[in-house]
Amino acid sequence: MPEPSAGAPLYPRFLVPRVEEALADTPVVLIGGPRQSGKTTLARQLAAGRAFLTLDNEPTLLAAQADPVGLVRSHDAMVIDEIQRAPGLLLAIKESVDVDRRPGRFLLTGSANLMTLPLVADSLAGRIENQVLLPLSQSEMVGVEGCRDWIDQVFAGRVPHPASGREVIAERVLRGGYPDALTRATPRRRQAWARQYIDMLLRRDIRDLARLDKVEHLPRLLAMLAQVSGQLCNFTQLGGHIGLDHKTVGKYLAVFEQLFLMQRVPAWSGNRLSRLVKTPKLQFIDSGLLAALLEVSEISPIHHRARYGQLLESFVFGELLKHCTWSDRRYAMCFYRDKSQREVDFVLEDAMGKLIGIEVKAAASIGGADFAGLRQLAAMAADRFAAGIVLYDGDVTLPFGPKFWAVPIGTLWRARFR
Repeated sequence: MPEPSAGAPLYPRFLVPRVEEALADTPVVLIGGPRQSGKTTLARQLAAGRAFLTLDNEPTLLAAQADPVGLVRSHDAMVIDEIQRAPGLLLAIKESVDVDRRPGRFLLTGSANLMTLPLVADSLAGRIENQVLLPLSQSEMVGVEGCRDWIDQVFAGRVPHPASGREVIAERVLRGGYPDALTRATPRRRQAWARQYIDMLLRRDIRDLARLDKVEHLPRLLAMLAQVSGQLCNFTQLGGHIGLDHKTVGKYLAVFEQLFLMQRVPAWSGNRLSRLVKTPKLQFIDSGLLAALLEVSEISPIHHRARYGQLLESFVFGELLKHCTWSDRRYAMCFYRDKSQREVDFVLEDAMGKLIGIEVKAAASIGGADFAGLRQLAAMAADRFAAGIVLYDGDVTLPFGPKFWAVPIGTLWRARFR
């Protein structure tokens, strides 16, 4: 499956400065991310005289598997596309870099999170920098006017206000961010593309990445995980429905995470050690793929409205995650839930321990009760609490007390700050 098609328009990618900085001082730079997110296109733009090899080309793949050292030695500097298809190349790259540590010699792309593999950690530690390119953000879709520093601005104490009229949110949620999907003119065609994309991952990419038993269960498990997106992970319950034990479900879920389909989000706690033992939530990274798995192609007052909240939460999760990938600051993303079942959908925490809480509401009106979880979080975090925001389907930013705001979802890609 090539990426992207010739008919797909080129969008500005906010990750470019981060990759260019890495190429200037690091021997090996990896652009990781899901298939069809635009990695190959970006790598070609940044190739700058490097030889370009793609392991989606069968003869090149066979050569890489037969003689990885010879392939690496054949060029002084190169781009290797889809490196996860021949992981043996990584040891050959290490050998080459240990002899010649000039920065920017190798630009790799990978459709799996290679940084989780022991082979990468052992062979290229200290020699590689990983940058993640996710599907298009809404900011990248709207171009130069897009908001690329929403999280940074909120942490700095500035409040986002709409920079344009009311946005049609539901259409954006159902489209998702894959460039090739956006070239399809109708929801039916976009979902046909999404189903084919998922089928390709299950039939080929997972087999390239891991040796799994009972692979026939993968489509059903993925469909079930879509049903519980945004909920706490209960591996035992999920596996029981399709005859898998909880360890196998956990193993399969880890592979889905490596392919950037979904991500486990830990529970926030003032004690960072306790986060490791609390049950995480599951979030799909792209709301368009989630909509296809849930077979939701339209949202109307009487059609799939109950699913809209789930899809909207996935959509916001994906947008926040993308903002984190290109920000100059590092953020951890969690969720909050107390014993009284008060929740906050997303908690973003910076390196200094400051945090903001973000609640997502699929509604055009907001009341004080919508801030209950955020106020509890603020009490727990005390002076570390920077802001509590309810993102809603409205068109005006409204104050709900010091540090608490109702903010239109559309400010994630078009905003004025004050």
